[in-house]
Amino acid sequence: MIASLDHLVLTVRDLDATVKFYTALGMEYRELSHGRRALHFGRQKINLHNLGKEFEPKASLAMPGTADLCFLVEEGLAIEAVAKKLADLGVNLLLGPVQREGAQGPMMSIYCRDPDGNLVELSQPLQE
Repeated sequence: MIASLDHLVLTVRDLDATVKFYTALGMEYRELSHGRRALHFGRQKINLHNLGKEFEPKASLAMPGTADLCFLVEEGLAIEAVAKKLADLGVNLLLGPVQREGAQGPMMSIYCRDPDGNLVELSQPLQE
């Protein structure tokens, strides 16, 4: 029945800081109709809700810093290059590179936190 993920929602404290972080990772910021805002990447998006000004309906406990996200990096981009880019941006790595098991198989991952404290895993699929 389920085919793919279209979007997810992050509740954020500081929209500008969130946009700066995720656009540095290559996502595209867009302002949508009715004051909605989103970060687009590939065929997916992350809708952004400001804390206290969330759109209805929303999660029963919409809070910043409660997400644990994993993104696949562009094919051919070494995870070490992603780690260096994060370091150049002043983003502290929590862990990695380490091997993990993703939805599509083994991958090398690095971990950091976004401005709200959400755990962000950036991964490069490994060839089997």
